[in-house]
Amino acid sequence: MMRRGVGRVGRRGLIGTMATTAVVAGTATAVAGGVSRRQAGKAQDAADAQAYRDQQAYDQQMAAQPPPPPAPAPAPAAAPVAGGLTEEGIAQLQQLASLKEQGILTEEEFAAQKAKILGG
Repeated sequence: MMRRGVGRVGRRGLIGTMATTAVVAGTATAVAGGVSRRQAGKAQDAADAQAYRDQQAYDQQMAAQPPPPPAPAPAPAAAPVAGGLTEEGIAQLQQLASLKEQGILTEEEFAAQKAKILGG
């Protein structure tokens, strides 16, 4: 009498089933990874194309606009009045003289401020 194996005839054993499951799972993972990479690549290409179109539109818009007008010239400095003083300097000296007459400034303080205004 011949003895049969432990498993059923025509079916895989536990090891065969595990091997088949591993092959199927590995194939599914590889396919899913490829699909994901392909979709990500298409999305990146679309984003790059849109950015390129946006840049082209911006460049055309900037080329169509006239250049901005030149900046206005700076205001001329206050014209010196007699003795090299400006009108602002004269007003400051008059204010200092008024403070000195009121007794708020001493002769030394007046002289120091006057020297600053006159540039000396």
